[in-house]
Amino acid sequence: MARPRSAGGILDKYHLLAYASNPVSAPVAPVTSRNWTVESSRSLLSREPWLEVFEERLRLPDGTPVPDFYTIKLRDYVVIAAVTPDGELVAQTHYRHGAAAVARSIPCGYLEPGETPLEAARRELREETGYAAESWRALGRFVVDGNRGCGWAHVFLAEDAERVAEPVQADLAEIEVELASFADLLRSLGSGEVSELACAAGLGLVAAEVLREAIPSLAGQAR
Repeated sequence: MARPRSAGGILDKYHLLAYASNPVSAPVAPVTSRNWTVESSRSLLSREPWLEVFEERLRLPDGTPVPDFYTIKLRDYVVIAAVTPDGELVAQTHYRHGAAAVARSIPCGYLEPGETPLEAARRELREETGYAAESWRALGRFVVDGNRGCGWAHVFLAEDAERVAEPVQADLAEIEVELASFADLLRSLGSGEVSELACAAGLGLVAAEVLREAIPSLAGQAR
């Protein structure tokens, strides 16, 4: 039988004590010498405002030409992990056509023209769930597909969220709003009930924040 590992041993193994003391790396200048050059771009399909497909002619840093590389332009969107004063997350259950299944999720939605990501996050949380929050933290901005693009996801943590209104049911699929524990949503992530990558990323980033805040006390208990 495997011996249970101590909290201190796990923290040491994954170098998480250093992460807790300095979770954000210093800004690094982009390595532009490795950038690919776009020599031309041609739109193959446009269905505004939803998507546009491009065929690009590229040149790699070593001079190698790439005559046909395909990228996809999608709208940027926000992902919101909203936590109530009691520590529960605002969750949703609804049909997701991309997964062809009913799934659990946390609130997400597209940016509207002229909106900042934070403005969109505030609006989407209120529209989809009826909740609002005053305390917001940006957890990062991530391109959806490293090769094709497919828009950027802006992930936020909203703390002390409270119900202030009825949700606005504007989506094609009916949304069921609930409060769930973080542990419950992590179990749904493991079981496949959370099937959207954006929601999985949002939950993972919140877990990283919780871990960062908990590590000092865990390390103290392990000594």
